[in-house]
Amino acid sequence: MKPMWLALAVLAGLGWAVDAHAVGRLIDVNVIDRDTGMQLPVIRFHGQYYVVGEPGHRYRVDLQNQRNTRLLGVVSVDGVNAISGDTAQWSQPGYALDAYRHFSVLGWRKSEQQVADFLFTDLGHSYAALTGRPDNVGVIGVAVFRERIAVEQEDAYRAEPQPQAIVRERLQPAPKVAQAMPEAAPMSQAMPAPSIVESQVAQAQDAPMRQRAGADAGGPLGTGHGEREDSVVRTVDFQRASDSPDEVVTIYYDTRARLVARGILPPAPVHTPQAFPGHYAPDP
Repeated sequence: MKPMWLALAVLAGLGWAVDAHAVGRLIDVNVIDRDTGMQLPVIRFHGQYYVVGEPGHRYRVDLQNQRNTRLLGVVSVDGVNAISGDTAQWSQPGYALDAYRHFSVLGWRKSEQQVADFLFTDLGHSYAALTGRPDNVGVIGVAVFRERIAVEQEDAYRAEPQPQAIVRERLQPAPKVAQAMPEAAPMSQAMPAPSIVESQVAQAQDAPMRQRAGADAGGPLGTGHGEREDSVVRTVDFQRASDSPDEVVTIYYDTRARLVARGILPPAPVHTPQAFPGHYAPDP
């Protein structure tokens, strides 16, 4: 059986709000600043989702399977498939997550053992622009597919008359642990993510890349091709239940200043000096 993989899309919402929670129904998606270790708050504005990126900082995309069956998700960054490097489409390679499995996508996949770090950078230094595809810089997408065998089993179960007691038992949430992978496992099985703690040596080695990444902090933000690091996966088969994704999550990103200029974030409060803020003159 030929291995199968996937791609990207959008999500809904109204008004403007800041939410620290992940985005996604089947797979929760979070963007984490690896230099601060902080999850980037999600800003919801007119039905779209945004996060604020810091030029020169590395980031990762965290995927959390919320279901008790395996799911396949294609990760697209700046309109480029994060595994193959091709212009993103739904039919391309993705990451397969077992039930309730978590995986951190650290960067552009170079092999089954390594990735090149995702790095917030200016447009000119983005991987998409450097490979001649600058039109979709500033967006992260995850397209989610269910597995065919799981859908067939669900349909067969619904067709069978079931005693009410058994129905209640089957509807109880499964334990939130990764399930053992049977013989027909999904395509690029996610392995445990590396620690987010980075050594001072590694930070010093990629300092030139970080300096270049922040060279044009006033322009649009993109994702660069950073230093290589270990991130182990293996290739397996996954047969999709449908050619179209069951869910597509889209998260846009840019600098805070540009999001404020676009009206997506409110301006920072302006400090007004006070003539009499205290009572007595303290020592300097």
